[in-house]
Amino acid sequence: MRILFLSLALALLGGCAGGLRIDTSHTSVSQSSRVQYVVLHYTSADLPTSLRVLTRDGVSSHYLIGDHPATIYRLVDESRRAWHAGESDWQGRTWLNASTLGIELVNDGYVETPNGRVYRPYSDEQIDALILLLKDIVARHSLPLGSIIGHSDIAPQRKVDPGPLFPWKRLADAGLVAWPEAGAVARAQARFAYSLPTVAWFQQQLARLGYTTPQTGVLDEATRNVISAFQMKYRQRLYDGQPDAETAALLLVLNGMPR
Repeated sequence: MRILFLSLALALLGGCAGGLRIDTSHTSVSQSSRVQYVVLHYTSADLPTSLRVLTRDGVSSHYLIGDHPATIYRLVDESRRAWHAGESDWQGRTWLNASTLGIELVNDGYVETPNGRVYRPYSDEQIDALILLLKDIVARHSLPLGSIIGHSDIAPQRKVDPGPLFPWKRLADAGLVAWPEAGAVARAQARFAYSLPTVAWFQQQLARLGYTTPQTGVLDEATRNVISAFQMKYRQRLYDGQPDAETAALLLVLNGMPR
């Protein structure tokens, strides 16, 4: 009996001697990337300041893209969570740091002037670099159309980045973002010119697209902020937060598109 006990003990010790062993010869097909979305931001600062802020405690992003030259910096490995989204909601998901990749673009954001807020444009080379990065991310994580969103989409009550000068249409032309067909929008707009939908309809359509929107039927400040975020993306010449025929047409067409 004593010999048997010693034999078992030696066998157990021998099994542990090499440390943890995991057999990886079997792989499940029932899996997908933890990354659900890519969130775009501007830094509101120059490159040295952006690098300093994003590498210290409190805020971070997976990538930072400079302006001149348009260098891509990886600051957080994609397997780890970066702190870029904050309190956020999209398509029913909340606190999106856990399920997103964050990309910051060096851009001053805006300045307040006597004539109102003035946003800063992005350089062509910066957007070229962003498109290359996004195509790589989308391919590696098998992300569907609609997975690339702005900070203002997921936090419209407190954020406006990447702002109304961010060229979403260029991303659409690159096959990265869904974009409403102009003819369909014009036809829908003509229809809505005679009878504008209710505020409740706008709220429902915005929620269907992914925005967290009040469902009260009241055009309150929170609803106007969401409408403005939507307009800032799809109708950048006017983003006053007012429900109108063109905004209704854009919503109708976008919600009818496959995603």
